[in-house]
This record gives sequence, structure tokens and C-alpha cells, in this order.
Amino acid sequence: MKGVILDSQTLKPSELDFSDLEKLLPEWTFYEQSGPDDVKNRLRGVTVAITNKVVIDADTLAASPDLKLICISATGTNNVDLEAARRQGVVVCNVSGYATATVAQHTLALMLGLATAWHRYDADARAGRWSESDMFCRMDYPVVELAGKTLGLIGHGDLGRRVAALAEALGMTVRVAASLRPGADNSGRVPLDTLLGEADVISLHCPLTDATEKMVNRDFLAAMKPGAFLINTARGGLVDEPALAEALRGGRLGGAALDVLSQEPPPADHPLLAPDVPNLIITPHSAWVSRESRQRLLDGVAANIRAWRTGRPTNVVNGLHSA
Repeated sequence: MKGVILDSQTLKPSELDFSDLEKLLPEWTFYEQSGPDDVKNRLRGVTVAITNKVVIDADTLAASPDLKLICISATGTNNVDLEAARRQGVVVCNVSGYATATVAQHTLALMLGLATAWHRYDADARAGRWSESDMFCRMDYPVVELAGKTLGLIGHGDLGRRVAALAEALGMTVRVAASLRPGADNSGRVPLDTLLGEADVISLHCPLTDATEKMVNRDFLAAMKPGAFLINTARGGLVDEPALAEALRGGRLGGAALDVLSQEPPPADHPLLAPDVPNLIITPHSAWVSRESRQRLLDGVAANIRAWRTGRPTNVVNGLHSA
């Protein structure tokens, strides 16, 4: 059996231990990246394919009769045609939970960045403004004490709960928005409109679905408490990005911090990369990239392949439960 990794660059292999994975199949080929024109050729004769973001669509699957297992080295599955894979008998597995600690840590860092404005003070100090000051400190940007403030969570899975624990350690009150899932147990949760009007910080931890796409729109932003912060370490498509740029320029929000955008990498003229958008922190989808997180992800992929080889695949996302 042959295996390929179609975009090994997304794992930064030089920092990870691949020995467990390599023992699972007799032959492996690692490609740093694979463009759309490369995928069919690179899957020819391959039994197991690992992909993070490389698209494997129905046409590619039809041209890959030897393919039996696709391991997505991520949680999201939108880059693989799951139904086409199911029809063809190809098992598709993903990995979840590997980045919870790292993403929660990054979420907290973004919240602290907005609250302390440390990134703005650092830039000013390096630009010489502190040296020019006529007193020992500078107070150019507002600093917010998070103790006693309210964090509103939209999404309360493992990641949302970890963020809640970190926020409570800072002395914050945590409230959770009612789920949009039909039939969900919303005991202890509050309606979204209520949450938006009360929370000093809103943090997104929900999946991108038809129901949540661009949920952070003009109405959502207008309903937020004046001066509140918005944080998104979930999916870029949750946010109407031009509407957010407009809200920040208008000064109603206290600030926003994003680790994800709707297009990644973003075009140079992306509306949120404009230099005149104030009080905005953007990190390049790096919340998950600690070495520990990536090693857990790789180990999770190896575990999925090992389980599949025993005939009892795990973390299956397309309804096939036998090899």
C-alpha cells in the first residue's frame, strides 16, 4: 500500500516526529504542496491520502480507483467531497481536539491584546514616542480591566469551555449564547440578542454552517454593547468583513481581534487589511500552530490510519465504518 501527504508544509515537518506514521505503510511520498493540477497524478496508485487543505473532489476521486482512505489533517472537512467518497467506498476521517489548549491560549492572548492595547504601546515605544514623552509613562490608548466584565461565547464545545475557564480565572463572568442547532438543550444559555447587549467581549467558537455564515453582520454588530470587543478564532466566514470594517471605523466597537479571514491567504486589498481600520488585531491563522498541537494532529492522523487498517476506522465523517 502506498500513502501520500499532499500538503506536508502545513505541518512544518522539520519540527515533528513522523516515525509512528511512517511505520504504518510500506511506502510514503510527502509533497510540500499540491496544486489543483497535481492532485490526480499524485493520487494514482495511492491507497491512503493525507490532506489538510488540498481539495479532493468527485472528479479527482473518480480518477483514483485505488484510494481507500482519506485522512484530513484538520477538523474541517469542506475540502473533500464526502458524499462522492462514500459512494466510492473511500473512508474519510478527520482529527478534532488537537489544538484546544493552543487555540484557547491564543484567544486569551487576543482578548488581552485588545484590553491592554499592548501591541499599540509596543509599536509606539519602538517608534520613539515613549522617548519623546514628558512623563514616565504614556496613556494614549484606553486600557480595560477584564475582571468583572462579561464574556459572551457563541459556541460552547471543548474550545469554548476552555476559553470560559481561562476567562473566569481573570475574574470575568461567562455567558453562553443559545445554540442554533434544532433541538439543542439551551438550559443555562441566553438568547443571542440578550448576550450581544450585555457582553463586554464576544468570542466566536462555533462551526461555519449555512445558519452561521456571516452571522456577524451589520445588525449583529449594531446590537453589541458599545465599546465591546469581538474575537474570532473559529472561521472567517462567520463575519461579514466589510460590515466589521465599517463598524470599527465608526467607533462603536472597542476593537476586534481575528485569527481567521474568509479567504486565506487574503488578497492584498482585503477590506480588513486596509491601513485605516482602527483597533484591529489580525493574526495569520496561527492560533493552532504550536509544535505540541501539530504533533497531536499528526499522531491523530496516524491513529486513524492504524484503526482503519484493523477494519475499525475511527473519526469517520462520511458514514463509512468499515475498511
